[in-house]
Amino acid sequence: MALKGQKTSSDFLEWEKMKTLVLKLERDGDYKFALLIATGSYIGLRISDLLQLKWERLLNQDTLTITEKKTGKTRTITVNPELQEILNRLYIKMEAAPEQYLFVNRFGKKPISVQHVNTKLKEIFTHYNIPGRFSSHFMRKTLGRRVWQMNKYSDQALLLLSQLFNHSSTSTTKIYLGIREQEISNLYLSV
Repeated sequence: MALKGQKTSSDFLEWEKMKTLVLKLERDGDYKFALLIATGSYIGLRISDLLQLKWERLLNQDTLTITEKKTGKTRTITVNPELQEILNRLYIKMEAAPEQYLFVNRFGKKPISVQHVNTKLKEIFTHYNIPGRFSSHFMRKTLGRRVWQMNKYSDQALLLLSQLFNHSSTSTTKIYLGIREQEISNLYLSV
């Protein structure tokens, strides 16, 4: 586990594998982490912002407006209908209250910590035999790779993702998403 403030690297998870993992976690009764992985992958917030969300901000809402902790910028996010289905289903299973944090700690008053998330994610990926290096960043990266893939690996998608992630340039976004030189070369061959 990384120390607080220490930089870590994380892989992304292919979109279908992420959805399968969410279903497996739900099946196995780990509702909190099924919800965390789904929410993080569909809306792409940094973990510090994700952990502060309350049910009333997302449940049955079309959009989420949030001021990002790191940048101070306000963002409005459209809530994907698939995520809304997951939220509705897990809200009932978790017997949650609207004013409660989505990812409440064991005492029921505050959200879980980033350190706990990273420790638990390592356990989850080991338990389900998913190889790679995974930390809380994997959810944002999973969203980024999905958007890039769905937009046919275009430079336009990278430009939009750099704005979404508040990166200073698309080259930063390429590094963040782990786009290798070979993948970049393949873009030119596919045109």
